[in-house]
Formats: sequence, structure tokens, C-alpha cells
Amino acid sequence: MTGLSGLQATSAIKDEWKYPAASPNGSGLLQVDTAPDHHLHWEEYGNPVGEVVMVLHGGPGGACAPIMARFFDPGRYRVILFDQRGCGKSKPTVAEAGPAVALDHNTTDHLVDDINALRDALSIDAPMHVFGGSWGSTLSLVYAIRHPRNVGSLTLRGIFIGDREDLRYMYQGNAATFATAPFALTEPGSYVAYPDEWKAFVEVISPNERGDMMGAYKAIFDMSPASDAEHALQRRAALAWSVWEGTISNMIPKDDGPSKFGDAAFALSLAQIEAHYFANHLFLEPNYILGNVDKIAGIPTHMVHGRFDQVCPLTQASRLVEAMTAAGIAPITYVRTNAGHSAMELQTALALTTIMDGLPPIHVSGTRAG
Repeated sequence: MTGLSGLQATSAIKDEWKYPAASPNGSGLLQVDTAPDHHLHWEEYGNPVGEVVMVLHGGPGGACAPIMARFFDPGRYRVILFDQRGCGKSKPTVAEAGPAVALDHNTTDHLVDDINALRDALSIDAPMHVFGGSWGSTLSLVYAIRHPRNVGSLTLRGIFIGDREDLRYMYQGNAATFATAPFALTEPGSYVAYPDEWKAFVEVISPNERGDMMGAYKAIFDMSPASDAEHALQRRAALAWSVWEGTISNMIPKDDGPSKFGDAAFALSLAQIEAHYFANHLFLEPNYILGNVDKIAGIPTHMVHGRFDQVCPLTQASRLVEAMTAAGIAPITYVRTNAGHSAMELQTALALTTIMDGLPPIHVSGTRAG
């Protein structure tokens, strides 16, 4: 077919990074709990005496990657990446130890406490810049609400409030009527832009269980497989869940081979941790974030959200901005990029880097308790 050579092949950042890839200055495993013995994998980049940036990854269960350090000026910032409980290089992971172990003592309260444990272990005693995207934006906001004096600024990407309607948009869509009308627009949802990928996600679940897709998937994740067929079903479900999220994270889906979302170990951890948190309403009271935004009144907040985000639709950012504005604390920066959900979308990556470059400095000496 002629004329395709001029089409945009990707929306992801490639050679446009301002700061180069780097190796960590240090890394380690920090024990944060017992019975089970949760250990967090952490890595540190940039200036060892610079202003601290605490990076909170998405998912929950998504894990960090070294490329995340490239948003920050290595001469200015001391960048801390870490994998939250149950995923990445932290121990134990869901993929290795199973959900009964890795999801025990794994709630939002635990993750908030882990951030403070990491601060103590790394001798961070001053306010820090908190940088989080997707679920990381949720955790950033929860942490800031509970420990505002530890936070010098918030930079949030792909805002995730996590209400039931937000989750249904991504995981439920037209699944209930899919068997008889696969292309019917019976409910709003991400599936509208990704019909083929949606088919693969829906068809893991039998038609009579599709009225509650998240519940049906969680039932598969929660079972203790007693046969090879059940092991295969559990793995297929985790991969379908993970690949669905990975595919719709980019405005232009990647077609250059399997990504981390197609890796079995990554998928098992991501899918089962997400299902665990979603089934428990993120372990937060209803309207927790929007109802407590007044508690971050003293924290400069910056937001970047892709206009074409199908994982966390723009309406979630709109609701947060509305709540903050009503409380008299509108965000300092609110950038809507022509991008999808991923932090690696070109416009979003450049916007985040520009924000971090422009933040007023915070002092790195002195103690301010949470």
C-alpha cells in the first residue's frame, strides 16, 4: 500500500532525552517488614548531595526502570528509584512466591510507611520532590496528604483517582454484551480505540462471567492451581491483563516485539497486585484523595496528563484540578499533552523534564519530621 511511509510510527521518546542514561551510584535491598520478610529494591542516581527526588512507579506492581532517572538533571538531583512490595527486584515477588505470600502486608498504608523507611535508611531528613505517574500519582498524593512536611513539591503524571467508574472504563467496557455484539458501544471504555486487543482480553473470561471482568480475573488469580491446565489459565490471564494495559498505554501501540508487559514474571506480579488493590478499593476510604486535598495546600503541585490517555482518562485529572481549585490550591502547572498514558510518550517526557528543570530549589539540610 502506498503512502504509509509518511505516517507516524511511534509516539514514544527516542533520541530526544535531555539527560543521558546512567548507572546507579548505589543500590540495595531494604527490609521493611517481617512475616513475610518484605525487602525493597532501591537504586540511587545523580548527585549524592543533591535535592532528593523520590520516584513512585505505577501499577500498582509496575516496578521501576533505570530510564526513569533520565527525567532529572543528574548534576542537581539525587534520584531514588525503588520497586514497591511484591514486584520488580523487591522480595518476595508475586511471580516467585505467589500471592498468598507477596500480597500479605501489601496495602497502601504499607507502601506509605515504606517511603518513610526508605527516607530513614538513606538519611533523607529534608523535604523531597515526589514524582509519580499513574498509580504513582495516587501514592504520591496519599503520601503528601499524610506527610506534607516531607514533601517539597509534587510532580504528577497520568492522574489516577481510582474510583470504580475509572476502573470500569478500562476493564469492563462492553464485555457483558461482547459475545453477541462485540463492536457495540454499549458502555464507555478503552476498548473503543483497541477492538482487537480488547477481544484478546475479554475472551479469557467465559461469557457468563463477563458482567464483572475484574472479579472474574481476580478469581483466576486467587485460585491455587491444582493442574497444568489451571496453571496455564492463570498465566494466560495474567499475560492478557498485563498486555492489555501495556498496549493501551501508548497513543500509537508498539509493534516492535514483546515489551515488559509480555514477560510472564512481570505480568504475574502486575496483574495480581493490581487486582488485589482494585478489589480492595486501593485500600482507601471513598473520596479519600479529593476529600483531603486541603492537606497539600502548602505543596507546589505540577501535573502532566496525556489528552489521549486510555488507561487514566483525562477526566481524572480534571476532577483533581477541580477539587484543588475549589480548595484554593490550583496546581502551578497543568500540561495536557497530545499523548497517551505512558511517561515515555514524547510530549509527556519532555514536559516532565521541563517541569523538573524549572522547580525552585529546596534545601537539603535540616530536619522536618512528617
